[in-house]
Amino acid sequence: MTAIKHALQRDIFTPNDERLLSIVNVCKAGKKKKNCFLCATVTTERPVQVKVVKVKKSDKGDFYKRQMAWELRDLAEVDAKDATKENPEFDLHFEKVYRWVASSTAEKNSFISCIWKLNQRYLRKKVEFVNVSAQLLEESVPSGESQSVAGGDEDTLDDYQELNAREEQDIENMMEVCEYAISNAEAFAEKLSRELQVLDGANIQSIMASEKQVNILMQLLDEALTEVDTIEAKLLSYEEMLQSVKEQMDQISQSNRLIQISNTNNSKLLDEIQFLVNYMDLSKGHIRALQEGDLSTPKGIEACINASEALLQCMNVALRPGHDKLTAVKQQQSLFNDLRGIFARRLTNHLNNVFVQQGHDQSSTLSQHTAELTLPKHNPLHRDLLRYAKLMEWLKNTQREKYEGLSRTYVDYMTRLYEREIKDFFEVAKIKMAGTTKEGKGKFGLHGSSGKLTGSTSSLNKLAVSSSNSRRSQSSSLLDMGNMSASDLDVADRTKFDKIFEQVLSELEPLCLAEQDFISKFFKLQQQPALAQGENTDDSDGAAHSRPVSEHRHSISSEKDMVRQMMNKIFQSIETELNSLIALGDKIDSFNSLYMLVKMSHHVWTAENVDPASYLSTTLGNVLVTVKRNFDKCISGQIKQMEDVKISKKSKVGILPFVTSFEEFAELAETIFRNAERRGDLDKAYIKLIRAVFMNVEKVANESQKTPRDVVMMENFHHIFSTLSRLKISCLEAERKEAKHKYTDHLQSYVINSLGQPLEKLNHFFEGVEARVAQGVREEEVSYQLAFNKQELRKVIKEYPGKEVKKGLDNLYKKVDKHLCEEESLLQVVWHSMQDEFIRQYKHFEGLINRCYPGSGITMDFTIQDMLEYFSSIAQSH
Repeated sequence: MTAIKHALQRDIFTPNDERLLSIVNVCKAGKKKKNCFLCATVTTERPVQVKVVKVKKSDKGDFYKRQMAWELRDLAEVDAKDATKENPEFDLHFEKVYRWVASSTAEKNSFISCIWKLNQRYLRKKVEFVNVSAQLLEESVPSGESQSVAGGDEDTLDDYQELNAREEQDIENMMEVCEYAISNAEAFAEKLSRELQVLDGANIQSIMASEKQVNILMQLLDEALTEVDTIEAKLLSYEEMLQSVKEQMDQISQSNRLIQISNTNNSKLLDEIQFLVNYMDLSKGHIRALQEGDLSTPKGIEACINASEALLQCMNVALRPGHDKLTAVKQQQSLFNDLRGIFARRLTNHLNNVFVQQGHDQSSTLSQHTAELTLPKHNPLHRDLLRYAKLMEWLKNTQREKYEGLSRTYVDYMTRLYEREIKDFFEVAKIKMAGTTKEGKGKFGLHGSSGKLTGSTSSLNKLAVSSSNSRRSQSSSLLDMGNMSASDLDVADRTKFDKIFEQVLSELEPLCLAEQDFISKFFKLQQQPALAQGENTDDSDGAAHSRPVSEHRHSISSEKDMVRQMMNKIFQSIETELNSLIALGDKIDSFNSLYMLVKMSHHVWTAENVDPASYLSTTLGNVLVTVKRNFDKCISGQIKQMEDVKISKKSKVGILPFVTSFEEFAELAETIFRNAERRGDLDKAYIKLIRAVFMNVEKVANESQKTPRDVVMMENFHHIFSTLSRLKISCLEAERKEAKHKYTDHLQSYVINSLGQPLEKLNHFFEGVEARVAQGVREEEVSYQLAFNKQELRKVIKEYPGKEVKKGLDNLYKKVDKHLCEEESLLQVVWHSMQDEFIRQYKHFEGLINRCYPGSGITMDFTIQDMLEYFSSIAQSH
């Protein structure tokens, strides 16, 4: 084992600067007996690293190799299996448990003992030893077999101390003196021993020489102790003398503290008194203004405003704890409450009288506006009342019930006033609107508006009862015309209607905005922007109180609702009157809905830009729904008229009336909607109308008996194509192309069908020729067919001399002229197309003759030049 140890040290550990301390021959438990060695090693350099290394003999030769190594600090537990009996098995717990069987129990014990000592020296008892005998874990190394196995390395481990730099230098110097020739170890040791004895003798002499100095030092210490005792005695006497001084100073300090407390209390009391006097004292002038101030003059109003603000500050002072128990404070609070009640009653009564007086003054001016389409302005009333705005804010913060009562009173008076004004205003507008028909040649309807002006009699009778004599005469004249048939309105009538409706909206818009602005300012309901984290309100003493954002937003929302409710009550008749006016305009002419849609959309857009939540924006938005509904009804009426069109069976169709109506509608709509914001509604209506026009044109064409279907389709789709091309409506570009396609297809179909009649036998002959070729007969062999030989061809051609062809074309021209209408002027277009088709057929027949009857010399009796002269002379003669 010793030889193996030296060999391992030499071959494996010395090259790695390691020292082998212990070795044990082991094999893994429960497996084939493959022996290996576990070695306990330490490094020769600092810091020392302790390892357990597994060494195994190589399979290829008689040398050992390092297979695995574990750091000793990773070892958690050593299990010897049995502490009393000899058992060669033991376990080492690293990252996993390694089970080993030693070659002998002595080797196992020696190895475990070495591990324990390394643990004690380097790891501070970190490793846990289980089932290990206590005798084995002693500091000293036992004698016997273990000593012989481990050799002297364990003792060397315990006694070994690393040399420091100075010791290494001394040894090197000594060995240089000896010239590194230490061949005679005994002589060298004897020399070292003699030198050591010399040093010991020198040390003893030095100690004996210093004894005298020690005695002197002890004498000095005794004298120092005596001086210390003397100083302590003096300090005790001084302490007794200072004790009386300390007691006197304590008494003085206590007296000063009491004086300081008294001064502090007096200062605080003075501050409290000054606080109450400064913030809870109302001047006599303010009291007089609250009790007797004149609320009808600007100077008196200003004095009352200042007094009310001072009173509010006094009442809102944040009292400190205990102030409310003071008699003077209670008296002041009682005085403030009485003054608040007195001034609130005076202010409420005065404003009630102002509302009543202003309402009567405004009513007296209504007669000035009855004959004109204008609404009275309330700016003077608003200007006079806005002087009380700050007082209303005070009333809102102090007497909420009286504030709400005043708001109800104002709403009641203004509701009655505005109801009369708005009613008279709309009566004038209705008479002016209905009067446009009388001034415009007495015509009620537009081509496309349905029926008579039904339902207008009762509404105009109501207007006549409530209007002046001049309005009665206008309405009675209008009633006489109530049963007139519908016809086109003059352009001037439509323009006048548009101006009347625009004037109505232009008068209502500033009226509503001015009233809403006044209500917000007078009743202090304007919307304040919310603060980021809370609204800070400063009291008179400078203390800030934070109000949560949610509470602030709720307050703004409630103020919005209050403004909306007041406006709805005051102007409750506007929406009804507007809807009535819209219904009248729609009855006069259903196309008026186009004007109303554009104007109403513009005003809604303007109102939303000013304030999307305003009463005006909401109301006009609701009315816009009605206008849009009437517009949709107008479009549906147009479609219904298309579906109900009946054509005469005895006369030619020509341009259908609903095609003309669509052209008129499109021209009117493009004029009205030129700069409109709500173009989308018109585009949707265009799509509905044009699809209905297409469908009903085909329906009428299929039902037509007098005029060929192709002519009806060709003429009407040509008219539609021309209209769309002229108006350039972007949303109908696809329909414009479709109309052109239908017109072209039916023109070609009509030309082809018409040209088959003058040369009917010739057409039938060549159709038979083409049929034989299609069946497989070669073209040059067709002439051998009995029915299609040269004699038969000459016979058919002989039946169509030039004179007969011209006569047939003349008859065809007359027939086409009867089919076509004069409005579209398509006769020359159709005749030119027939000429091109006739020439095409002629060239086709000529080509068949050349291919199927080669060398026969057979030709038509007329040439292409003859045909051009025929067509030209016929067109000129007619």
